[in-house]
Amino acid sequence: MLDRTKDMAVSAQAWLDEFERALREPGRGALDRLFLADCYWRDVLALSWNLQTLAGRDAVAQALTALAPKASPANFKIAPNRAAPRRVTRAGTSNIEAIFNFETALGRGSGIVRLVPDPADGDRLKAWTLLTALEELKGFEEQLGSSRPRGQAYSRDFRGPNWLDLRNASRDYADRDPAVLVVGGGQAGLAIAARLKQLQIDTLIVDRGARIGDVWRKRYHALTLHNQVQVNHMPYMPFPPSWPTYIPKDKLASWFEAYVDAMELNFWTGTEFEGGDYDDANGHWTVTLRRADGSKRIMHPRHVIMATGVSGIANIPDIPTLDRFKGTLLHSSRYEDGEVWTGKRAIVIGSGNSGHDIAQDLYSSGAEVTLVQRSPTLVTNIEPSAQLAYATYNEGTLEDNDLIAASMPTPLAKKTHVMLTEQSKELDKELLDGLRRVGFKLDFGEAGTGWQFKYLTRGGGYYFNVGCSNLIVEGAIKLKQFEDIESFTADGAQMKDGTAIPADLIVLSTGYKSQEYLVRKLFGDAIADRVGPVWGFGDGLELRNMYARTNQSGLWFIAGSLAQCRINSKFLALQIKAIEEGILGRA
Repeated sequence: MLDRTKDMAVSAQAWLDEFERALREPGRGALDRLFLADCYWRDVLALSWNLQTLAGRDAVAQALTALAPKASPANFKIAPNRAAPRRVTRAGTSNIEAIFNFETALGRGSGIVRLVPDPADGDRLKAWTLLTALEELKGFEEQLGSSRPRGQAYSRDFRGPNWLDLRNASRDYADRDPAVLVVGGGQAGLAIAARLKQLQIDTLIVDRGARIGDVWRKRYHALTLHNQVQVNHMPYMPFPPSWPTYIPKDKLASWFEAYVDAMELNFWTGTEFEGGDYDDANGHWTVTLRRADGSKRIMHPRHVIMATGVSGIANIPDIPTLDRFKGTLLHSSRYEDGEVWTGKRAIVIGSGNSGHDIAQDLYSSGAEVTLVQRSPTLVTNIEPSAQLAYATYNEGTLEDNDLIAASMPTPLAKKTHVMLTEQSKELDKELLDGLRRVGFKLDFGEAGTGWQFKYLTRGGGYYFNVGCSNLIVEGAIKLKQFEDIESFTADGAQMKDGTAIPADLIVLSTGYKSQEYLVRKLFGDAIADRVGPVWGFGDGLELRNMYARTNQSGLWFIAGSLAQCRINSKFLALQIKAIEEGILGRA
């Protein structure tokens, strides 16, 4: 085994040496010989100062030839103290996967190359996928470990302000404005603020919640995260090893409070962001913040980061006759606890994660529940099926696994998720067959790509089964199709077959409006039109307007799971630092 590992390391380093030489040669001929015809290169800031994925040898070689002279990439070496080059299978293809380090004129980076033999060239090892990702800017390294600040500014001056005095002054913004204003205090806002803090960029988070963590704390009583703890750490502060596999929402909310304190993040609670205008001439925003006491503060940050998440403004569809209902009508975002509905009757409209969880919570509290399905829904058991996508996080280091996650180009990620979806369908066959028998409409994502790409394209449309599907199969929770409802009445719903569904409560688990809606509301039509769609892929291979410069100077977006925010906050912060230091243009 040791010899084989050594051989793979030698082969990978040989490819890196040849790659470095090829980048220095004029023309693309030498690069052509290093890549498969069907290959991918994902560059995350390192050479292109963009998040971009290129497909095919011609496009990859052409781009590398154009970008390398200015970026000056060099010193490609197998990364010490990280996973050694090894044989793995990714997207159904066996390959040698090697993590490497390198430098550019401006920074230091990490990457992954996956090598496979090319039958058309005597089985010579060539790159199937390549990732080059910027890790830090030279001269602006994070102050971590042995480079940590010494604290002498307050620890040795007995007459000067102490640490708490300085923290309070920093939070108050009495005589200054932040360079960066982060709107939203969930995992996205905290992650990017922590990254910017380490790059010494003055950053303020604002959130309308009364308490840090309310973005999770105020959600329904029974909520826990649906993916496992090893995937969900925040930057710099991993969760304790004693934490449960599935994190309860209140535990996470309390962690957010501790995180803000420990990472010394500036955070204003009870603060509503009312919108802003950009001053092109001076390169800053004029924004209005409304505080909990009703007072307003005008600020002029150079950057505004929208960290309000994929799930922002509640989507309340215009459902004919629903206004006739005289009982309690709630959107799922306002639902808290089923205990107050014991012995009552409830209709839950919508069959995604929230709809199922709320229906199960109501049933467990002693309510009579009917789940109404509006459109086909992907269902998969939370274990093991829903966790298949995170298998790599069960071994190795978080740092390596995050790099692996960043390295997979979208087409291969889709291929992987098609395979995982087929595997989960076999594992969940008994459950899925039972759901079909009772009339539940199933789907498995566009082209069978599963729940992950439902999330990445529309932010929902799936359910990780933690028991509600079983209750539906058993008939304990009734199932109806939205199309079979004739009308709503004062005390429930009238079905087309003449039957009635009485209800004291109707919960609309109907999702959230797109981020474009929020941009238009807060910044106006001109900026919304300039930015365009946010989230999803469109015709490209990267998420639209996420974690990267947009067509509006000084406006940025970050959203997603804890893992997505942890990984991509680094890259977003590096771009802002580069702009602040004059390395990168504003747009």
